[in-house]
Amino acid sequence: QVQLVESGGGFVQPGGSLRLSCQASGSDASRYAMGWYRQAPGKQHETVATINSGGGTNYADSVKGRFAISRDNAKNTVYLQMNSLRPEDTAVYYCNLIARVAFKTGWGQGTQVTVSS
Repeated sequence: QVQLVESGGGFVQPGGSLRLSCQASGSDASRYAMGWYRQAPGKQHETVATINSGGGTNYADSVKGRFAISRDNAKNTVYLQMNSLRPEDTAVYYCNLIARVAFKTGWGQGTQVTVSS
């Protein structure tokens, strides 16, 4: 079973950048469609970006043009490059298999991103 660990979050000023990493273990994650998700206080989980096994990507309108999801199959890792960060991007960010999200299971601890001046 695939196990996922998120990292790379932190405190950043508006306009700054962060790169989140999602390290997979236990199985070859390259065959799974993956996504980055986030939850801010008082808000529902939302899908930020997804990437399928063929490398195709989709983004939430709120992050399009600012964020980029990618994967390095050799490293069994999925990334989320976040540029031009805004305070409203503040949230706990999670990665997960899309299939797990559909079944509402498999969520890890996430990584905190705080955008503030």
